[in-house]
Amino acid sequence: MCGIVGYVGGQSALDVVVAGLKRLEYRGYDSSGVAVLADGGLAAGKKAGKLVNLEKELVGRPLPAGATGIGHTRWATHGGPTDANAHPHLDNAGRVAVVHNGIIENFAVLRDELAERGHELVSETDTEVVAHLLAESFSSCGDLAESMRLVCRRLEGAFTLVAVHADEPDVVVGARRNSPLVVGVGGGEAFLASDVAAFIAHTRSAIELGQDQVVELRRDEGGSGGVGGAAGVSVTVTDFHGAPAEVRSYRIDWDASAAEKGGYDYFMLKEIAEQPKAVADTLLGRIDSGGSLTLDEVRIPDSVLREVDKVVVVACGTAFHAGMIAKLAIEHWTRIPCETELASEFRYRDPILDSRTLVIAISQSGETMDTLMALRHAREQGAKVLAICNTNGSTISRESDAVLYTHAGPEVAVASTKAFLTQLVACYLVALYLAQVRGSKWGDEVRGVVRELSAISGEVERVLETMEPVRELARSLARKNTVLFLGRHVGYPVALEGALKLKELAYMHAEGFAAGELKHGPIALIEDDLPVVVVVPSPRGRSVLHDKIVSNMQEIRARGARTIVIAEEGDEAVVPYADHLIRIPATPTLLQPLVSTVPLQVFACELATARGNEVDQPRNLAKSVTVE
Repeated sequence: MCGIVGYVGGQSALDVVVAGLKRLEYRGYDSSGVAVLADGGLAAGKKAGKLVNLEKELVGRPLPAGATGIGHTRWATHGGPTDANAHPHLDNAGRVAVVHNGIIENFAVLRDELAERGHELVSETDTEVVAHLLAESFSSCGDLAESMRLVCRRLEGAFTLVAVHADEPDVVVGARRNSPLVVGVGGGEAFLASDVAAFIAHTRSAIELGQDQVVELRRDEGGSGGVGGAAGVSVTVTDFHGAPAEVRSYRIDWDASAAEKGGYDYFMLKEIAEQPKAVADTLLGRIDSGGSLTLDEVRIPDSVLREVDKVVVVACGTAFHAGMIAKLAIEHWTRIPCETELASEFRYRDPILDSRTLVIAISQSGETMDTLMALRHAREQGAKVLAICNTNGSTISRESDAVLYTHAGPEVAVASTKAFLTQLVACYLVALYLAQVRGSKWGDEVRGVVRELSAISGEVERVLETMEPVRELARSLARKNTVLFLGRHVGYPVALEGALKLKELAYMHAEGFAAGELKHGPIALIEDDLPVVVVVPSPRGRSVLHDKIVSNMQEIRARGARTIVIAEEGDEAVVPYADHLIRIPATPTLLQPLVSTVPLQVFACELATARGNEVDQPRNLAKSVTVE
C-alpha cells in the first residue's frame, strides 16, 4: 500500500521525488522519506506523519543536490509510524538505501542471521534487513542489480523494492513480486513508481514489469537506451536469476491535470463530479455499428463462454458491493448461477471450481492482493478469469484470461466513488455480453439495455445538480454517532456502500442491512431520532419490493427513527414516511444503483467535512491494499 518513487536523470532528484510522493500520498501517509546520491555519498531524510512533515524537515535540514534519488510514503505494517521506522532504510555504513512496499514474511530469520554476523538494525521493520543484505551482496559482486537479484531469491512474501548505492551514483534498481512497480521513460531520464501518477507530469511512456523481475535504470550519456529506454538512459529488465525478460511498453492515456484537484477542495469532490464522464467513457467503443456489444479485451472465445455453468465474482470493499449488484444482473439476464465472494475468504473455503466456471475479479488498482491471490487460485483450478479494473498493465489484468478496463481515469481519494460506478457499468456490460453470446436475450433486448445505460451519465449529472439539500442534511447530522442504511434487492448493496463510505470518512458507526432482515434482530437498534437511510426500489419495476420497503419505513418510524428516503421521481407512496426525501431520476431497476449511490457519496463526504475529518486521506486507510 506504500508509495514508491525512484528517479535518475538530469533534474533535481529531490524535487522530482517529492513531487511524485505528493501524487502517491493516497497510498500511505503514516510517514515519508527520501534519499539522494550526491558528492560521492548518500544523504537521506525521513519523518513520521504526512508528507508536509518531511517537507518541513528538508527545509530545516536540506539535502545536497543530486540527479539520482528514491522516496517513499508509508502505510505502516511492520512497526509503528515513527521516524526510525520510516523509509528509506540504510545499511550500517550508510552506503545503501532501500524503500519497500509489501511484507517480507521471512524477515525474522534473516534479521537473526544478520545480527549473528554483526549487523546492527535500528528499526522494527522488515524492510531494514534488505538494506543490510544488499550491502553484503554488493561488497562481493560490486553490482547493485546483481545484488538485488541475489537478495530477492532469499526473500519470501510480497514486495516491491527500490534501492540506490553510493558507489553507483547513476543507477536505481527495482524489483517486484506480487506488488506494483512501473517504469516511466522520458528524454534522458527514467522513473520507477508504484503508480504512473508519480511521473505523469514528466512522461506518458511506461513499461510494465512482470512478476519476479528486476529492473536497472542507468544514466549513461550517449547510451543507446537499452530495453525500452531513451538516449542517455538505459532500462534493463531481467528475472531474479539474471535472464533477460520481455517487456511491454505502453502509453498512458491521461495527462497530469487529471491527477490534480482542479479547483476542488478535495480529490473526492472532484471524482464525484467526474462520474458522468467516467460512466460515458466506460461505454465508449463497446458497441459495434450493428448495435451489438463488442468487448475487444475479452479474449475468452465465445464458444467457451457458452459453456459456462457458474459465475463467481471476487472482490474486496467497494468492489465487492459492485459484485453483489453484478450477481443480480448476471442471473437475471443470463440465468447462470452467480456467487459473490469476498476475495480475502475465497481460496480458504476450498471453493468448487472447474473449467466451466467463469471468475470475475474486480479491482480498481488491479493490484489488490486478496483479489490477486483469489484469481491465482481460480486459475489453478482450471477456471477462466475475467478482470474488471482501472489500471492498464496491472498485475491482475496481466494474469487474467481477459480484462475489461473501466476508463475512469486516476482515482486519488481513498474512498472510491467513480471507480464504483464504472465497475457497475463494466459488470452490466459483462452480463449483457454473456447474455448476447449465449442467446438468453435477443439482440434488440441487449441493445435496449445498452441504450438505457448510455442515458445514465446524463441522469448522474442531474443528480449531482440537486445535492445541496443533501449537503445541508449531512451538516445537520454531524454530531450523530450512528446512521443505519436499509435496502432491498439492488438497494441492499447500495446501503452497504453508503454505510462503508460513512465509516471510512466520518469514523462513525454505520451499518447497512437488507430491509427484510430488520425483524430478525437489527430493529432492536432503532431509537428516537436515529437517522436511517432507506434506498427505495422503483414502484414500476418490482412493485412487491417497493411495497415491502414502505412497510419497513412504517415499522422504523413507529419506533422513532428519522427516515432519510432515497426514492425516484414520481414515487408518492413514500412521502408520508419520509422525514427527508432525496429524489433520483426514474431508471430501470437493475441500473438504479448508478444514481442512488451518488447522494450517499455526497452525504458521507459532507458529513466527514463537517466533523473536521481529512476526506481524501482517512485515518488507518490507504488506496491500494497490496498485502493480505
